[in-house]
Amino acid sequence: MLEKTTQNWKSQAEELDIESRAFINGRFVDAVSGETRTCFNPADGSRLAEVACCGPEDADVAVAGARAVFERGDWAKMAPADRKRILVQWAELIEQNTEELALLECLDVGKPISDTVNVDVPSAVRTIRWSGEAIDKVYDEIPPTPADTLALIQRLPLGVVAAIVPWNFPLSTTAWKLAPSLATGNSVVLKPASATPLSALYIARLAAEAGLPEGVLQVLPGPGGSMGKHLALHMDIDGLTFTGSTPVGQLLMQYSGKSNLKRTFLELGGKSPNIVFADANLDKAAAMAAAAVFYNGGQTCTAGTRLIVEEKILDAFMDKVTGHAAKWMPGNPLDPATRMGPMIDEAQHNNVAEYVKIGHEEGAVLTFGGNRVLDETGGYYHEPTIFCRVSNQMQIAQEEIFGPVLSVIPFADVEEAVNIANDSIYGLAGAVWSNDINTAHSVAAAVRVGTMGINNYFGGDITVPFGGFKQSGNGRDKSIHAFHDYTELKTTWIEFE
Repeated sequence: MLEKTTQNWKSQAEELDIESRAFINGRFVDAVSGETRTCFNPADGSRLAEVACCGPEDADVAVAGARAVFERGDWAKMAPADRKRILVQWAELIEQNTEELALLECLDVGKPISDTVNVDVPSAVRTIRWSGEAIDKVYDEIPPTPADTLALIQRLPLGVVAAIVPWNFPLSTTAWKLAPSLATGNSVVLKPASATPLSALYIARLAAEAGLPEGVLQVLPGPGGSMGKHLALHMDIDGLTFTGSTPVGQLLMQYSGKSNLKRTFLELGGKSPNIVFADANLDKAAAMAAAAVFYNGGQTCTAGTRLIVEEKILDAFMDKVTGHAAKWMPGNPLDPATRMGPMIDEAQHNNVAEYVKIGHEEGAVLTFGGNRVLDETGGYYHEPTIFCRVSNQMQIAQEEIFGPVLSVIPFADVEEAVNIANDSIYGLAGAVWSNDINTAHSVAAAVRVGTMGINNYFGGDITVPFGGFKQSGNGRDKSIHAFHDYTELKTTWIEFE
């Protein structure tokens, strides 16, 4: 792909034909109510599209269609090799439309175009392609039973799955949900985040082009609260997968219990510890410490927002981190040189500013940033922000800010580092930096998180599971382990006469 300029991307954006209707039973349709919701570009506040605002009536039609196609077996009973062919073709079509999808994601979310082209779209392609390729390699089982018996253990699809995805990584997270659930034969009702539905609607069209039967994938743009609750309480939905905040995840679990005990698995918040020892490669650790919290504007559930640094190197190490922070100043997402874009909307922008105020009030030492910037653009930009000598008991160290705010916490020894890392309601991700193999592995083993890096941050690919401990959720995205969440185990016991 040839390198494009900001003006190239801007010109291409002006020519985009944005699909804004719901995708129900293989067709793009308006909401039953006729209502729409405006999608805004967080980079400048401009209007992108009037998107169908679906309600319970639309959801009921979509669920009924998803149930009907599941019961007929158009997809669920299709040979795995044929499902594979369609999913792989879908991935190919997404890859062929990389520029347009990347541009949609950039405009809708405010993500830098360099990230959407090089990270988000390729991630979705890899996820769908890998899941398609994997499905005919997942075998059923015959357990060891007495000679006069035969037992069969099958993995069968759950049925109809509702998938509720977030606004921070709409395309790649949607792929994490759709790829394994579809690969294992389910019908899926997808509710994209109300602020960022555009890429989901785009890839729904490509799925139909690839040969996915009508009704197997339904896409319902609409409000998170009412629509999410309706789907979570729906008696004809068999499974619910959600990525988002911990308070919403707790509600969804309650709704599951109040309805049909639908299997509900959740990837929720984080306040991830990034632990740096004095014997680490400090240059690499400093560069990644900045990336771990400022990537995607800190709007990342795995963001390394607690930087836990050995006391004796604190000042020297933070000089390095601050130097890297300066390289993450926000800018126009359509500029290929931009590393960090805006916050998603005004509410999130205000939330970040409020936590900066709280940090000051709690007595943390602001050493970098702390301000809103680029207000003249009409967008929601905030500087990279660093608070030093933070106590782990402060709000800014305990609560998920979801913005570019780093809390730096000193420690004296291994035991204190681990205690600080684990002193959180969350357990999603983290990292440890040390060139001592004993320190690195013992700390990585002791920190209770779902993904732990040693001398890296954001490590992993589609082959490994992703999810959290504690109030960071349950279940797993990615890898063959995700297939397990979307299937039921069935035993058939045969006795010979």
